[in-house]
Amino acid sequence: MSRAEPLAPDATSDGKTHFEVLDGLRGTAALLVVAFHIQGITVLFEANRLLLPHAYLAVDFFFALSGFVVGYAYDDRWGRMTVRGFLARRLVRLHPLVVLGAVLGLVSYCVDPFAGDRQNAPWLLIVLGFVAALLALPSAPLPNRLGDSHPLNAPAWTLLQEYIANLAYALVLRRLGVWPLLALTALAATVSAATALTLGSYDTGWGLSNFWGAPVRLAYPFLAGLLLYRVRHRLPRIRLGFLPLSLVLLLAFAAPVLPEVHGVKLNGLYQAACVLLLFPTILVLGQHSSGGALTLRLCKVAGRISYPLYITHYPFVYVYMNWVAPAPASPAATAAVAILLYLFTLLFAAAALQLWDMPIRQRLQARISRGGSTVPPRR
Repeated sequence: MSRAEPLAPDATSDGKTHFEVLDGLRGTAALLVVAFHIQGITVLFEANRLLLPHAYLAVDFFFALSGFVVGYAYDDRWGRMTVRGFLARRLVRLHPLVVLGAVLGLVSYCVDPFAGDRQNAPWLLIVLGFVAALLALPSAPLPNRLGDSHPLNAPAWTLLQEYIANLAYALVLRRLGVWPLLALTALAATVSAATALTLGSYDTGWGLSNFWGAPVRLAYPFLAGLLLYRVRHRLPRIRLGFLPLSLVLLLAFAAPVLPEVHGVKLNGLYQAACVLLLFPTILVLGQHSSGGALTLRLCKVAGRISYPLYITHYPFVYVYMNWVAPAPASPAATAAVAILLYLFTLLFAAAALQLWDMPIRQRLQARISRGGSTVPPRR
């Protein structure tokens, strides 16, 4: 009887092995932010009633991971790859699920059985919102959507920032050496810290009224992730592992909301420490970490499901919000429905990955390969 082949980490389209623990941590962050949204919507995100009051910082962690991974996957491909080819690859990687999220958001807005008359909006406004959602663009506010800049699928605001970061990388950042990149990262860190200390949190960027905060939240983590990739060989090789680092994320997100003391907004100071110091440290520790077969399997599953889960769960959360809003059920019934919803979003994300995202990406990637999105090597 032959032995089964050992489980291997996932690989990029160029054949590079994924950082398995960082993949897994992306999944951990996605699981935590979904729990935050489901529980938070029942209390309209009142900070002192949240079980994971800092979990929206998962977005900032995603941006840091993105900077690191984009550098790893593409820094050495320029010369064989055009800007157009890079942008096409990023669209193929990200946009099929953006489209699915937009469709889910439209359905949840138009046929929500619990919404009553709270979502009666002019059809033209809904159509324009849907077209914008298909492109990951902000749109005019819709009733009963809490001022979200992307009212049919709120988390899509981060995908717009992801595209902006990818464009900045392709046009400018890929050309920068370590020292100019370090200077930009330091500037972004200063603006980031000033924002957190002024507002008392990083809870900005998601709405039309605070959309200015989106690029502020994007800049430092993405630049820091890219910088850490560029200097990775000069950093200490310290390992901690997937489960301990997942616990660190959980504890960071579950910490209590801190008060203002003598004019200093301690909550903003705490969140700035997470974004500016803790998350880059986790990247450094996670990139060198590994584990046994079980850990690798957990990381692969968590990493694969993280993006489908993040970008498809919120339309279902809207429906849950409308079920809770008019006449709150008992705490036990609300908790039971919340748990069932959480499990459902996981199953739906797995199905979306297998039945929607992967088949579409494979077809689109085949077209890119046939069309020749790279330039021939110089002789």
